[in-house]
Amino acid sequence: MTLVTFLAISVMVLAGVLINDATARAEQAAKRSVGAEVTLDVDMSQLADTGQLQAPRIDAATVDKIGALPEVQRYTYTIWDRALLTGSNKLVDGGPKDPMGLGGTMAIGVLDSSLLPDFRSGRSSLLSGEHITAADQDDKPLLIEERLARQNGLKTGDKITLTGNDEKTTGEFTVGGIYRDPRPTTEADAEYGISPANMIYGSVGGLSALDPEEDGPQKVGKATFLLRDADLQDSFKSGAKRIAGSALTGFKLDTNDKAVQQMTGPLGSIRSTATLAMWLMGLAGAAVLALLVNLAVKQRRTEYGVLLAMGEKKNRLIAQQALEIVAVAALAVGLSALFTPALTQSAGQALLGREASAAERTLDSWQPPAPGSTGIDQGIDPGDRPVENADPIDEITVALGPADLAEVGGVGLAIGLLATAVPAASVLRLSPRTILTKGK
Repeated sequence: MTLVTFLAISVMVLAGVLINDATARAEQAAKRSVGAEVTLDVDMSQLADTGQLQAPRIDAATVDKIGALPEVQRYTYTIWDRALLTGSNKLVDGGPKDPMGLGGTMAIGVLDSSLLPDFRSGRSSLLSGEHITAADQDDKPLLIEERLARQNGLKTGDKITLTGNDEKTTGEFTVGGIYRDPRPTTEADAEYGISPANMIYGSVGGLSALDPEEDGPQKVGKATFLLRDADLQDSFKSGAKRIAGSALTGFKLDTNDKAVQQMTGPLGSIRSTATLAMWLMGLAGAAVLALLVNLAVKQRRTEYGVLLAMGEKKNRLIAQQALEIVAVAALAVGLSALFTPALTQSAGQALLGREASAAERTLDSWQPPAPGSTGIDQGIDPGDRPVENADPIDEITVALGPADLAEVGGVGLAIGLLATAVPAASVLRLSPRTILTKGK
């Protein structure tokens, strides 16, 4: 009975340990695959508290110093302004009606276009040409959407002229790449309100030339840093604050771990279930073992009476009980190691599959607000939009290692010693004369 009880405890505890290890490995793999993205953006709460109407900006040189920190793998920042197509080139029709004036669209200057959220998530893809990089800061390449390119007969390498927001300053640019945005032409961009077919990206240096009023060092309003490891967030933020100092006033450093949370949500659910079951089984098993050991003490009273009458010490009898329990526990742990990994893989996979399917249904049920609406009046939070290409993890791999066996062995030893603690008190009260004369 003791062996069966210990075997059940060992199986449940080992299963809990294996699931915790497997989910931890899967979470770490998800973090490393997604990376840690930290965004330097305007802190709207600070603006509201101070009553400041104009969003702050930070020197690009300061951002470059932050981007040079050892924790940073790559980084980018953006500037934006209205730009107008000139000559025979026209914007794509069918979207919001002239949100930036006749012929006006949004031109976004970037340091590294491959780090833009839409490109990183895979929603937008580059069809031809190359991404804009830091090496293009002083050049004038543009990335244009395929619908805009198709309407105007443009291809990679062609020239295109843009006019700045002052409607006077012009510049000649080269189509460096054509990309695809799957959003329909009629869907207004949530941030800029224009049709996604008309969004233009260019180099920071190239587009800043369209603003003749820009004096002094280049300033930016938003930056994104892709860290080498998700565990480096705290050290990166400390380094950024040390470098920027008061220049960060009005800004916040936000960690974009939404994709990781979306992917690892089901893992947390099964880990919680396994941990709860492990604790409940451990406590219940300890109680059952205590009763079994106590029963064994009562059944062996005559044996103990003879040993005590022969001069055996009571502490040696208690040690004998503990040794017997430890021997049974070791056998139970060894037996559980033979079949628990396969059992845990099957049960954990089935449980995770259900959790992942439920998470997928929740993500699929999310609907964006109507075009031109923020969604707030409809009870829709645009921030709840699911991250694309970040499907919930639906597979884990269970692997048994020496550390797992050591952990289960330690738990088994603790439970065994706890189970012998209560009966030990009855052993200390034994009287050999009473046992041998009266049988009790």
